[in-house]
Amino acid sequence: MLNNEKRRCVMKTFLAVLAVTAFVLTGAARAADWSEGGRVRIATEGEYPPWNYKDGSGRLVGFEIDLAVDLCKRMKIECEMTSRPWKGMIGALRSGEFDVVMASISITAKRKKIIAFSRSYADTPAAFAVRSDGPLAGFSTRVASITMDDLNPAEKAAFETLKMTLAGMTIGTQFGTTFAHFLKIHMADTVKVRTYDIQGNLDAALLAGQVDAALAEMSYWKPLLAKKKRKVLKIIGPGFTGGPFGAGIGVGVRHEDRELAEMFSAAINAAIKDGTLSRLAIQWFGFDLAPKE
Repeated sequence: MLNNEKRRCVMKTFLAVLAVTAFVLTGAARAADWSEGGRVRIATEGEYPPWNYKDGSGRLVGFEIDLAVDLCKRMKIECEMTSRPWKGMIGALRSGEFDVVMASISITAKRKKIIAFSRSYADTPAAFAVRSDGPLAGFSTRVASITMDDLNPAEKAAFETLKMTLAGMTIGTQFGTTFAHFLKIHMADTVKVRTYDIQGNLDAALLAGQVDAALAEMSYWKPLLAKKKRKVLKIIGPGFTGGPFGAGIGVGVRHEDRELAEMFSAAINAAIKDGTLSRLAIQWFGFDLAPKE
């Protein structure tokens, strides 16, 4: 007969074996389902036009929605799209609430430690926007773009000029984004950073003068500023790429689902090659942000 302590040890071992077995079998079954036309759950924010947002009827629309439909057809899988708040989205992915994130998520070294990515499907710099009637509207630099991986002398000078100009001001951005991370590590010593839950609330704060400038993707600002009612805003300074902004926008999956990421990568490559990705980008943004092959 086993004493109580030994019974507990045996039971713990038995439960651990069951858990590992269930995990392996579930993962294997899920991968097989994908390869045989199974269902993939895709989460997006639904609050970031024209990347992803809801129309008047509450239906998800936007560049990433159309792209997801195209990619799923190429992979011959059934895709179910749902909207989720940006805050906590990566954690929800890792916990299994859905299988994929397509929400203008930048491929960064920090994020690659906790999730896996497909190849990029968009390249877009970050940029500051200000009120066109404000004191920053006339700001400009000699360089049009700054790559944060390795600043050359001209880029370094332009960046220092920008920091000096913004010193003491309040800069807004969306919580938990590469923009917030950039401001924290590169500008928090000179500016006040204020974060917002969704981009729409950041826009409202900028229009109301609650922040002096806002940082987001150029691909977000340009379509917004093209609208007549948004002529009160203006993009200033250079565009930023590299470093904390990562290596483009990609499809996010769990580490154990790298096969799914590879399937998306192959579909993205095909969409780039036949021009579909460029066509969708021009349709939604007014310019081509498709990465080079």
